[in-house]
Amino acid sequence: MTAPTDLVGPGKGIERDRYGRPLITPPGGGKPVPYTRCTTYVGVLEDTYNLSRWQMRMVAQGLAARPDLMLAVSALPLNGNMTADDKRTLNGLCEQAMEAASAHAAATVGTALHALAERHDRGETLGHIPDQYQPDLDAYIAATAHLEMVSIETFGVHAGLRIGGTWDRIVRIDGQDYIADIKTGSIEWGIGKIAMQLAVYSRCQAYDPDTAQRTPLNVHQDRALVIHLPAGKGTAELVWVDIAAGWQAVDLARQVREWRARKDLTRPYVQSTAAATDAGTEREAAAALHLAIDAATSVDELNHLWATHQAIWTDSHTAAAAARKGALTKEAA
Repeated sequence: MTAPTDLVGPGKGIERDRYGRPLITPPGGGKPVPYTRCTTYVGVLEDTYNLSRWQMRMVAQGLAARPDLMLAVSALPLNGNMTADDKRTLNGLCEQAMEAASAHAAATVGTALHALAERHDRGETLGHIPDQYQPDLDAYIAATAHLEMVSIETFGVHAGLRIGGTWDRIVRIDGQDYIADIKTGSIEWGIGKIAMQLAVYSRCQAYDPDTAQRTPLNVHQDRALVIHLPAGKGTAELVWVDIAAGWQAVDLARQVREWRARKDLTRPYVQSTAAATDAGTEREAAAALHLAIDAATSVDELNHLWATHQAIWTDSHTAAAAARKGALTKEAA
């Protein structure tokens, strides 16, 4: 195994904005800009139906177990009369109900196993392990004994997609390096998202927050490794993941995100010239025509607006159309 002093440490010192997004210095320098977290970026394709159903079940079980929480919910106004503070209070009560149902217990154990696995891979002393979870750690050690740990918990970025994230490991098998990730929960339903996540990581560059230096990776871009360590099961297995297919899905996620961000799907309705029979209606049509000119997406559309609204077209519309044409030409250049 590689000496722990040679392993890259976790991405310390990454500044984040108020939304938790990492702030990254652009490749050419300048003011840091927010990058999207990898899990957030690929999550647009995730099917959350089963997750949302599970969350509802946990809230119901937690309320049943905690009559005090049920009483607090009953004391809130009906939904139609809730203030923003009431809604925040209700959100907090639902979180407490989930805790009462032990909804986050597995996640807590999983986080602890992650930390213990990291300490083992760095050659550090583990200390006392509760008997209940020693089999988990033993299984991890046995399953990964033949892997050479190249790096541990490394932060990286993908400049093209403006994504930032931390991968668990880079491991070397028979001289080839692979991205590897430890998963302590079920991977059956989330494997598509996992494939996308690891595909992004394999195409990232390691990022040093102190110097903004980016270091290319030399990892396999068709396959990555999941170290599946289900919490409390005392088992661990290595699973190959097809990240070539995952990368195709990442491109689909990019298209979905671009679609959701579109703001040009509506445009003002311009009343036909024939219907503008009185001065008030004509003024409204002329004003709407200005809005339509500003929203035009092509020179052909500008020409069509002029051809169909000559009766109410003024010098002001001509000036607006010329300005819009200039902007469209510049965008196309």
